[in-house]
Amino acid sequence: MSQRVTWCQNRRITFTRSRPGNKNDGCHVEQKNWAVVRTVVGYHRYDTASELLLLNEIWHLQSKLTNYFHPQQKLICKVRTGAKVSRKHDKAQTPFHRAINHPNMAAERIIALKRTHSLINPAATQRQIQALTAQLFTLATSKAPAGTPAPITKRARSREATNNPSRAS
Repeated sequence: MSQRVTWCQNRRITFTRSRPGNKNDGCHVEQKNWAVVRTVVGYHRYDTASELLLLNEIWHLQSKLTNYFHPQQKLICKVRTGAKVSRKHDKAQTPFHRAINHPNMAAERIIALKRTHSLINPAATQRQIQALTAQLFTLATSKAPAGTPAPITKRARSREATNNPSRAS
């Protein structure tokens, strides 16, 4: 067990991973990030307080669109027949519809969710997100001074090499 996990356990901090038991799960996290995060705000580095405020506004609006209006299919089962894997998915539904159709959902909560759903205008929300994203892009691109070229790494020539070539190289 790593020192970080032990340190967290000693202080009663729940240490979680995206996929428990898998060390190299960064690619899977990025795959999920691309679906929403990267398609909305891109790949810029956002590290200022003003950018954080804009990002928080964008995520608040984007979560409304994703949870109330974007249907998703859930995998029901996978069947392997030789080398072929057949997947069966359920009918595409929004997380909102999955929640209100759940048998354990309280009636008051269903009413509150339906009220929230009726107040959201998806077109206006999308326009707000696009306007905020444009502001965010402007902030991100204005941080670097204009005309600053990206650093170019130069490969050393053979006569500049620090190690003398051997017969094996």
